[in-house]
Amino acid sequence: MNSVNHVVTAVFDLLLRPFESFGAATALIVVSGVFGILALVAFKFISYQKGIKAAKDKIKAHLIEIRIYQDDMRVVTRAIGCVLLRNFQYMAYNFGPFLPLAIPFTFVIAQLVVRYAFAPVPIAVASAERLPGEGTTLEVALLRNRAALVEGLRIEYPPGVMPVSPLVRVPSEGRAFQEFVATSAGTHELHVVLSDGSRETKLLTAGEPSRVMQPERGRGLFSALLWPAEDAFTGSSPFERIAFTYPDRDLGWLPGGTGGVLLVFLLASMAFGVLALKPLRIQI
Repeated sequence: MNSVNHVVTAVFDLLLRPFESFGAATALIVVSGVFGILALVAFKFISYQKGIKAAKDKIKAHLIEIRIYQDDMRVVTRAIGCVLLRNFQYMAYNFGPFLPLAIPFTFVIAQLVVRYAFAPVPIAVASAERLPGEGTTLEVALLRNRAALVEGLRIEYPPGVMPVSPLVRVPSEGRAFQEFVATSAGTHELHVVLSDGSRETKLLTAGEPSRVMQPERGRGLFSALLWPAEDAFTGSSPFERIAFTYPDRDLGWLPGGTGGVLLVFLLASMAFGVLALKPLRIQI
């Protein structure tokens, strides 16, 4: 899955570059809309278009029947039953093709989230006094069967990143926490090391945004689908998750953060899709 993400990320780097010259908000809307149209074209070829049209026509016919014979309860009851059955048929015709489309939807949304949802960690003044909670908290979670290794866990920070709290370990849960701040801009590698020699890294972007940013690394197919900017952990790794929180990106008049990107994607893809329905002669 990591190899697939590398290819998809490279493709999106190429495709999005021309749009990003107009700003992140414009790129997000345009790409979402274009994908909405492409998804409709794919839907046209993998769905039973004649069946969808026939089901819609029959539903309309039965509704007209109810209107005309509204005083005849026997006819109205039969027509209502037919409308309900045709609705189930109509939904089946539409739902089936959307299942294979869910896979490209997931890849596209994940790429948009890691590109437009997050802002870099702010730069802190190294000599300033800080209260607890003013930095960023790094969380490390190990697999349950390797939880004991958290006792020997240590975090190696590069120049430009410094811890501002003790490393807190929770052996019963295999988790560890530490607060840190960034004192210089750039993309930094945080190294998490265990006593058995296992080592994993987590990228941190501070001060200046990078092309892609994600707040966590995890393991398994689901994590790889959600977070394509950094490789998911291999099956032999004792790590379950390494994560911190990025601030939400300011997209101007658009909502920011993961939820904002998802909302913009859904609304823009649907809006562009609705405009393209008649020109493309797609039944949905």
